[in-house]
Amino acid sequence: MTQVLRRCGAEALGTGVLVAAVIGSGIMATNLTDDVAVQLLVNALATVAALGVLIAVLGPISGAHFNPLVTLVELARRDLKAGEAGGYLVAQLIGALAGAGLANVMFGLPIWAASTHHRSGSGVWLGEFVATAGLLLTIGALMRTGRGNLGPILVPAWIGAAYFFTSSTSFANPAVSIGRALSDSFAGIAPASLPGFIGAQVLGAAAGAAMTIVLFPGADPDRSLDLPEAVHAHQS
Repeated sequence: MTQVLRRCGAEALGTGVLVAAVIGSGIMATNLTDDVAVQLLVNALATVAALGVLIAVLGPISGAHFNPLVTLVELARRDLKAGEAGGYLVAQLIGALAGAGLANVMFGLPIWAASTHHRSGSGVWLGEFVATAGLLLTIGALMRTGRGNLGPILVPAWIGAAYFFTSSTSFANPAVSIGRALSDSFAGIAPASLPGFIGAQVLGAAAGAAMTIVLFPGADPDRSLDLPEAVHAHQS
């Protein structure tokens, strides 16, 4: 039980810090410049850096999922028990809510405020599908080829690239999306836009998981997105 609580705590902490980094850097960027391109660049760089550190630091504890879709794929592959997966999902949601509140309060905003930034349309949903599919394929490929030690580099690299080549700016994470809906700032997303985004993310995750199986048949999952000696590490 203590091990499970530690893992869930790491998932809550990691998801919370990730959401705080996404939202906080967006707010800071708009405070520093009116150039939207520079704002997006600042937001992306902070997110990529924070994600890399979080995977490296917390990967040996929980596998550094920080993403309900990664957890659900692990559950579907029977690499994670149902009870532990449920704990991860709750922890990720709590972390997302706390991270959004932390970022807002740091910059003098209400702890939670619904975003008014609407993001919708078939092109945007397609972009979110592509971003999520690529993320799950990257993670699956690293696990199945025994290169989990590259997770802190390649997973943030994909997210950073997808910030700029997808129309959605690469949320690729339902928990992070929910957190971002609670900040009326640069990185926010209106709650009304969440169903379309999360639906695209779920479909993208399924596509990424399927591509992993097709491209790496019979491979032995490493189950670690961090160092090979990681303790019970699944991944992010």
